[in-house]
Amino acid sequence: MAPVSYLQIENLTKSYGDRMLFADVTFGINQGDKIGLIAKNGTGKTTMLRIIAGIESPDSGTVTRRSGLKVALVEQVPDLGSDGATALSACRWEDPDAATRMLSQLGISDPAMPVATMSGGQRKRVAIARALLHEPDLLILDEPTNHLDIQVIEWLETRLTRARTTLLLVTHDRYFLDRICNKIIEIDMAGIFTYQGNYDEYLRRRAERLNALTGELAKVRNTLRREQEWMSRQPQARAGKAKFRIDAFHELKRRSQADYTERTVSLDVKSSYIGSKIFEAEGITKRYGDKLLVDDFTYNFARYDKVGIVGPNGVGKSTFIKMLQGIVQPDAGRFDVGETVRFGYYSQDGLKFDKGKRVVDAIADLAEEIVLEGGERHSPMQYLQRFLFTPKDQQKYISTLSGGELARLHLAAVLMRSPNFLILDEPTNDLDIVTLGLLEEYLADFKGCAIIVSHDRFFLDTIVDHLFVFTGNGVIKDFPGNYSDYREFIDRQQAAAAAETTKTRKEKPRCGGNSEGRPRKLSFKEKKLMETLESEIESLTAEKLELEAVFASGNAVDGIGSLSQRYTQVQELLDEKELQWLELSEIEG
Repeated sequence: MAPVSYLQIENLTKSYGDRMLFADVTFGINQGDKIGLIAKNGTGKTTMLRIIAGIESPDSGTVTRRSGLKVALVEQVPDLGSDGATALSACRWEDPDAATRMLSQLGISDPAMPVATMSGGQRKRVAIARALLHEPDLLILDEPTNHLDIQVIEWLETRLTRARTTLLLVTHDRYFLDRICNKIIEIDMAGIFTYQGNYDEYLRRRAERLNALTGELAKVRNTLRREQEWMSRQPQARAGKAKFRIDAFHELKRRSQADYTERTVSLDVKSSYIGSKIFEAEGITKRYGDKLLVDDFTYNFARYDKVGIVGPNGVGKSTFIKMLQGIVQPDAGRFDVGETVRFGYYSQDGLKFDKGKRVVDAIADLAEEIVLEGGERHSPMQYLQRFLFTPKDQQKYISTLSGGELARLHLAAVLMRSPNFLILDEPTNDLDIVTLGLLEEYLADFKGCAIIVSHDRFFLDTIVDHLFVFTGNGVIKDFPGNYSDYREFIDRQQAAAAAETTKTRKEKPRCGGNSEGRPRKLSFKEKKLMETLESEIESLTAEKLELEAVFASGNAVDGIGSLSQRYTQVQELLDEKELQWLELSEIEG
């Protein structure tokens, strides 16, 4: 059976000024496709998504949708309407109960939260909830995992894997790509290349493609040398040469100028020596108001320690790493930092660059000379080229840089100071996949300590040797292993708990009796309990029916979130009390 075509892109071209993003691009999206769009930062991924969604226009080419196709786009920075909106109203959904449940699953516990007070991550969650509720035929996601904690990412991953929705997404989260996508489209050299399969399959087939192109280029250049000799012989006979061969020579010359060398960030920056005494934290406690973030934390960092920090948003991860550096003071406890320790801090907020300055001037203000691994010394201009800033790019004003360019500039500024204790707070949010891979290689060989706060599971698995797990209420657990090890540990725990619950239920007697097998009667206490249970069941059932009537009315109701939570509590209480009543009735019967 032929696939159902949802959308066809033909000869799409888009440029900004003299920079060509893509030219004469043609591809299709069919029902059931789950496509990952991959490209380096600044090569047109977001622009492509916005053109497909109908928000931007191409310079030329067409996007043809199937009649009646419902398309939803979740942008990197979503527009949720007026600042007077709430999480629930921004979802724009006729069933407030369903919207409240969806928001809760995405980590928004208060549906009445004002949009104006939301963080970037909270806005992203609301935008995803809105898109999922509307059940589009084609869902387009631009960096959906940015600013989400790992638990929410895993929930979204499971939801999208099982959903029938056709997907087109841009993400640097390699596990997310690998587990969801069945097709990868890459923008490269202003064109596109399509690969069937997931991210792992893409990596293998892309390497094969580049090897084949490199081999073909070598053949073209060899042939060109022979043809150049032929063209140079007997100039006086040039007019008599075969025209088709002359034309072929010029085509060979054009093809020989292709460059398949990948421009990549070079991170071979020297780290300073780090002594045997690194860093000690003893009895660290921190709270904000009634919220306990860290409770009596003690740890001695070892040389070359690489620690990942995981936990839900809002449990104190960023506050913790700011305390390590003295940016925030603890309420109790002490830090003892070794004399040789030199911190390098990559934060979510980025360095506070003067946006009115040029890129090269911002780096020159920090140092006139940068020392690389091996002692090689570079000027700011030379150093910036290692981070993909061409001489022309270095003259850009910082205010004009993209998110990816700002991330690279931030990384360059952090590493140029030769830190030996790196603290990276969500370093993966704005870096492309290629740069992430190089950062992973750098950190694997880094001769110092590193603490990494990240929701990128692949990144954590590649770098860290143990985790600080923030479980809430000030508790920080030290887990030996990477994130996948921790995930397997949690899964085993949950499976064992479920098995124990099943075993307990099976072993529980289903009817009354005594050791001699004779039936017994209910005691006075048990009879009174049964009467109480009957009354409570009647009351809870009535409350449940009232709540269901409110949800079914479709009317705007204050406190819908608390009503939804109460409905769940009522249902749980009913289940519990009905089970108790049934057990007692079996004894009596």
